[in-house]
Amino acid sequence: MAKYIAFLSMVFLMPYCNAQQVIPLYPDKIPNSKPVVNEEQRIANPGVDSLTSNVSVPTLSVYLPARGQANGTAVIICPGGGYQVLLTKREGSDAARAFAKMGITAFVLKYRLPSDRTMLDKSVGPLQDAQQAIKIVRQKAKEWKVDPKKIGILGFSAGGHLAATTGTHFNAPVIENAEGISVRPDFMLLINPVISFTDKIGHIGSRDNLLGPLPTEEKIKLFSNELQVTAETPPTILIHSDADQVVPVSNSMEFYRALKENKVSGELHIYAKGEHGFLTAPSFDEWFGRCIFWMKSMSLI
Repeated sequence: MAKYIAFLSMVFLMPYCNAQQVIPLYPDKIPNSKPVVNEEQRIANPGVDSLTSNVSVPTLSVYLPARGQANGTAVIICPGGGYQVLLTKREGSDAARAFAKMGITAFVLKYRLPSDRTMLDKSVGPLQDAQQAIKIVRQKAKEWKVDPKKIGILGFSAGGHLAATTGTHFNAPVIENAEGISVRPDFMLLINPVISFTDKIGHIGSRDNLLGPLPTEEKIKLFSNELQVTAETPPTILIHSDADQVVPVSNSMEFYRALKENKVSGELHIYAKGEHGFLTAPSFDEWFGRCIFWMKSMSLI
């Protein structure tokens, strides 16, 4: 009998060790969307990741720590992909599971990819989804054992641009929010992020995908997040490679400089070597460990 009870305990505990549920980001109509056929595709790419494209129906995947191990901190993860695709495994579920093992409740945001076919205004679609994700996590904080004052956002590459936009544009919500729930992340983790859309250092591919090929100077400035930092911008850690040939390291450097000018707590790590996305170096444990150390130093965990 004792062995049987132990077996049942394992059966009921197992789902919490790697728990995942996928919920729609919007309970009803998706805002800013056109009535089109969902053409989302996911293609395995062993050289890079599982690539998810044509995302028009956003979701939030929930990764809960093992029962009794949640420390109250939550991280919403925005995969990269140049606003053209989403790297939903290594920059999504893999990172989420690593956070969950540390007692951090993790969420992978499958945000809409900007498209004139699916959106009325593609420039704000991804930001709507990121703000909605923060709103949902705050609304369900008690259910997910999350401290509503310890909800952060992490972004890779173009997902880093989305995360940084979320952390600098929260005073201008682009979602319905009659409840007045804060859509400001409490902290940010930006990994080789696209920060700027300026001609000098910006990632023009991401800019073209989000704003179109002929954006106005006003739009470029609005979405160049190094120009949008204020004293209210959340504490931030930035991690980049000096050898990045896709997104110049100056993106992280300029954002860090803006944090300092506005007296916002920031931390910047620049590796001498390592390609964009850290496919081979630095190792996941290396840069992820930097994030965990920073979170501990900030009393987030």
